[in-house]
Amino acid sequence: MGRLLAGVVVSLLLVGCSAVAVPEPSPVPFGWQEAALPSSGGVPVVREAVWCGDGWFVVGAVRDAAGETRPAVWSSVDGRSWSVVPVAPRSYYGERSVLVMAACRAGRLAAVGWKRGGAHAYPRTASWLRAADGVLRELPAPFELYGGPQAMNVSRLDAGDGGFLISGNRMSGAAVWWSGDASRFELRERVAGLASDGSGETWAFDGVGVGSGWLVVGGCLPAGRIDRDVCGWRSADGVSWERLIAEGDSLEYEELHRVALVDGVPLAVGFRGPVFGVWRLEPGRWRPVGSFGSWRPSAWSGVHSVVVAGSRLVVSAGDGAGYALWVSSDGGVSWARVEPPVAVGARPEVALSVAAGGGRLVLVADDGVTGRVHTADIGA
Repeated sequence: MGRLLAGVVVSLLLVGCSAVAVPEPSPVPFGWQEAALPSSGGVPVVREAVWCGDGWFVVGAVRDAAGETRPAVWSSVDGRSWSVVPVAPRSYYGERSVLVMAACRAGRLAAVGWKRGGAHAYPRTASWLRAADGVLRELPAPFELYGGPQAMNVSRLDAGDGGFLISGNRMSGAAVWWSGDASRFELRERVAGLASDGSGETWAFDGVGVGSGWLVVGGCLPAGRIDRDVCGWRSADGVSWERLIAEGDSLEYEELHRVALVDGVPLAVGFRGPVFGVWRLEPGRWRPVGSFGSWRPSAWSGVHSVVVAGSRLVVSAGDGAGYALWVSSDGGVSWARVEPPVAVGARPEVALSVAAGGGRLVLVADDGVTGRVHTADIGA
């Protein structure tokens, strides 16, 4: 955790020194419609939505009156009417987990969840897989697969032609967990080109399938410097990795939080000094193409999702005071703010995330009191 806290302190110093007023575009209406989640004996806790072949899934948990949670999943064909998906935990922490991320490949739904516990209250992480009978089942995993003395965090689950990939970090720097079918993940840490080395420290936030290979994005802290630079890592097989750095030099604090393919070209969003920045991978180097908003350092600051919604890009981000949506119609060059259908402030256990598919945009919003699902029509 020391490297993460150091990064927050550095960002405080850099943003405090270089912050400038950034004009904010006028809000853009989106026509949201709320979709009710069926009662499951408690308050819904929602974290992420994913389009999976011919329908939607929302993952999260249900919280009872005593504040205890149990994992939960909801499914929908059209994004409007939802039903409960059966869930089968197999461990003490699995029975109490919140499912925080999900991905789908060829109709195969996988998820990752955790619950803090033990002497040091570390996240007890496990992956989950929906079987042919429709039940989402917790998969067995040794503690040190995601935890143990080398653990830092698990950041993001993605799917592609090459299978499933979890991006995250170990004490040795950026790392990934790979699986061909999400039934068993293999940790790949201390990998040359991906992990920290003599050139500096690495940190991974997200990944995306590119052909049969992968692209992971994050930040690099060069040796002798106190600010991160944007970084990416490319792999044809998930085993050997090539580092991709940014175009030119920058003294601002920069890192990539989320990545998506726009017409087959990777586009990533993250911090760029005091604002949110957008970079495109062209070719083999990250080139800045736009920026929007502003942020202040906090545990809730950062980009939480970026999706392609028809001809537009939609981003959900926390600026330190609350969560907002942003939309771009020109490939990430210019942006307009979109008011979310429910206010989500900066507080523990909240979420605002968007996903696209089937001609719809699905937004999950959790203000710490209850979780809600909203949809908007985006066309084909």
